[in-house]
Amino acid sequence: MLPPVRCMLFATTMSFALVTGTTHAAEAPGITDKEILIGQTAAQTGPAADLGHDVRLCIEAYFKEINARRGVHGRQLRLLSLDDGYDPERAAANAKQLIEKDKVFALLGNVGTATGLAVLPVMNEAKVPLVGPYSGAESLRGPDSGLIFHIRASYSDEAQAIIKSIANPAGRRLAVLYQNDAFGKSGLADVEHELKRLNVALVAKAPVERNSTDVAAAVDAINKAKADGVIMMSAYKSNAAFVRELRRRDPQSFTQFWAVSFVGGKALANELGPDGRGVAVSQVVPFPWGDVLPVVREHAKAMPADAVSFATLEGYIDAKVLVEGLKRAGKNLTRDGLVQALASAGKLDVGGFAVQFSPTDHKGSRYVDLTMIGRGGFIH
Repeated sequence: MLPPVRCMLFATTMSFALVTGTTHAAEAPGITDKEILIGQTAAQTGPAADLGHDVRLCIEAYFKEINARRGVHGRQLRLLSLDDGYDPERAAANAKQLIEKDKVFALLGNVGTATGLAVLPVMNEAKVPLVGPYSGAESLRGPDSGLIFHIRASYSDEAQAIIKSIANPAGRRLAVLYQNDAFGKSGLADVEHELKRLNVALVAKAPVERNSTDVAAAVDAINKAKADGVIMMSAYKSNAAFVRELRRRDPQSFTQFWAVSFVGGKALANELGPDGRGVAVSQVVPFPWGDVLPVVREHAKAMPADAVSFATLEGYIDAKVLVEGLKRAGKNLTRDGLVQALASAGKLDVGGFAVQFSPTDHKGSRYVDLTMIGRGGFIH
């Protein structure tokens, strides 16, 4: 038994430790001696399910690799992913549960714009960083988005690349199919902005509701305008329904179609089948079936061959960037430490694909590539 004076000293030391946060009980949420808990809200069901599934799958695959190498500073990584069905209200509720009840350290790989905007006030209030949201919307890149670190190009960057690829856009009759929510309206505005610089106006802009494949009215509007090119800013199921219906009505149509990366190229190709030939898709990560870049080879090795997609590669890159941030933040992890580590990182090369952050710019990449659905897969 300790003498009375030493007992008092011991008790005083323990009280001081509890106040100053030097005990394990006072560590940052989601951090223990053995584990770092990361949260994700993304669709695992509904019209964006393939995207959410693929991003989650490759985050888990990379975490498994890191854990096999003794984790980060001796801690194992664990992803807790909740299904929001691509619904903003469910996404906000998931974020509250992940942060307040499950006590995750950070968020990673959330999917969607409207869902992202619903999560933003929740994460900001709790000061929880988010790495690699699957959205290119400018609304998630504003002054209240300082806790978000983007790893993909914006929809504005994609719109620029698509329009630049169109020979003589002034001589075309261009239209936009857009999802009637924050994502679709953001993409529509980006397309209109880029065309305005060229003094070109859209001949039609037709909405489709989120989580819907009812495209009859959109097809009517775009057919009536005699559009010969359609830029699609919607989820893959509605895009596929639109392409199929337009081609069904006019099998001889020479209308060209372009979709942005959010569609999930592989998901769109699978949904369209033979009707997908000739549909162009802009991408924000390198070609995942290539063998030149180290990160592409690493990703392919981590995945079953039939599971590889643009979205799985994006999830893999997201996870690599987060892990690099965790390493740089040091063993005594805090959320603010992670934010500072990423914001001061400068250029981060994760295997031939680089992102670059600064304290005033968290838009890590402007990389855009154009692909096309061919007979047996994507043409790069």
